[in-house]
Amino acid sequence: MTRSLMHRQVFLLASAQALFQTASVMVMTVGGLAGGQIASRPELATMPIAAMFLGTAAATFPASMWMTRVGRRAGFVLGALLGVAGGTAGAAGIWIGSLPLLSLGTFLIGAYQAFAQFYRFAAGEVADDAFRPRAISLVLAGGVVAALAGPMVGRYGANLFPAEYAGSFLLLALVSLIGAGVLLGLRVPAPKEEADGAAAGRSWSAIVLQPAYLVALFGAATGYGIMILAMTATPLAMVHHHHDLATAATVIQLHVLGMFLPSFFTGSLIARFGVLRIMLTGVLVLAGHVLLTLTGTGFGSFASALVLLGVGWNFLYIGGTALLTTTYTAMERGRAQATNDMTIFAVGLACSFGAAALLQTFSWQMLNVILLPWLGLAAASLVWLGYRRRHSEAIAAR
Repeated sequence: MTRSLMHRQVFLLASAQALFQTASVMVMTVGGLAGGQIASRPELATMPIAAMFLGTAAATFPASMWMTRVGRRAGFVLGALLGVAGGTAGAAGIWIGSLPLLSLGTFLIGAYQAFAQFYRFAAGEVADDAFRPRAISLVLAGGVVAALAGPMVGRYGANLFPAEYAGSFLLLALVSLIGAGVLLGLRVPAPKEEADGAAAGRSWSAIVLQPAYLVALFGAATGYGIMILAMTATPLAMVHHHHDLATAATVIQLHVLGMFLPSFFTGSLIARFGVLRIMLTGVLVLAGHVLLTLTGTGFGSFASALVLLGVGWNFLYIGGTALLTTTYTAMERGRAQATNDMTIFAVGLACSFGAAALLQTFSWQMLNVILLPWLGLAAASLVWLGYRRRHSEAIAAR
C-alpha cells in the first residue's frame, strides 16, 4: 500500500471513529437521564448505558470472527447500520415510555460499538511498522469531534419532540447512517498469512497467557472500566448536586476532549519513552482524577477531575492497544483482538450498570476513592512486566 493510500485509509477510519464516538458519547450524556425518566426505580436509571456495554461485550467476539471471513469493510458497514437501528429503537422506547425498548436500542448501539472498536486495529493493519502507533492514535483522535458533537446532539435533540430525548436518538440514527456511507470507501488489505493460506497460528491459551498480553489487557480494562464508571455516574451526580443538563453536558465535552486530544501525540510519546512508561503515566493521571474529586462538587471540581479521567484513559487504552499488537500474528488477530475487547467491554458493562447503585450507596467522592486499589494493581502489573523484560534482556546480553 502506497503512503498516500495508507494515509487516506487512516483518515477514513478517523472520520468513522468521530461519527461512531459521537453516537457513543451521546448515549453516555443522556442515556442515564432518559432512563431515569421512565425507570421504575432510581437504581435502574443507567440500564440503557449498561445495555450498550452488554451489546458490545456480546457482539465483540462474533464481530471479530465474522470480519476474518468477510473483511473489515463489510463488518464495519454492518456495525454502522446496527447503530441506525439502535437509534430508531431507542427513540421509540422513549416515545412510548418503555425502558426495555430503550435498552434494546442501546444494546444495538453497543453492537455498533463492538464493530467500531476494531477501527483502531484496522489502522494498524493499513499502516507500516513505523507509522502504526501514530495511525492508532490518529484514528482515536477522531473522538475530538465527538467531544463537541456528542453532548451537542444529546442536548439539541432533547427537546425536538414532546418525549424528551427521543430526538437525540433519532439524530444518533442519522449520524450512524452517515458513518456507514463513509466506511464504504474503506480498503483494508487481507493479512499476508491469510492470502498465503498459512496455518492458523498458536492456540488461544498460548496467545492470551503471554505476560505482555495479560498486562496490555489489564491496563486497557482498568482505564476503560474506571473511565466508564466515573463518566456514567457524572451526569447523575451533577444533577444531584443541583447542576443542570447543559452544565453536565459541558463537563462531558471537556472529559471527551481529555480522552481524545492527547491522541495527536500519544503515539509519538510511546515511540519516544516506551509503552510501559506511558501506561504507568496513565495510571498516575487516573489517581490524580480521584484526588480532584475530593475537592468538592462544584463545576470546577467536576470538570478538572473528568479531564484527567479522559487523559488517563487515553494513555492506558492506546498504550494497551499498542502493546497488544506485539503479542500476536496476523492469523491470530481475530481471537487475540476479540478476547481483549470482549473482556474490556464486560468490565465496562459491570461498571456502567453498577454506577447508579454505587452512587446511591456511596457519595460521589467515595465512589472514586474505592478505585485506588484497582489502580494500584494496574501500576504493579506494569512495573512487573518492565522488570521481567529488563531481566530477560540482561540474561540475553550475557
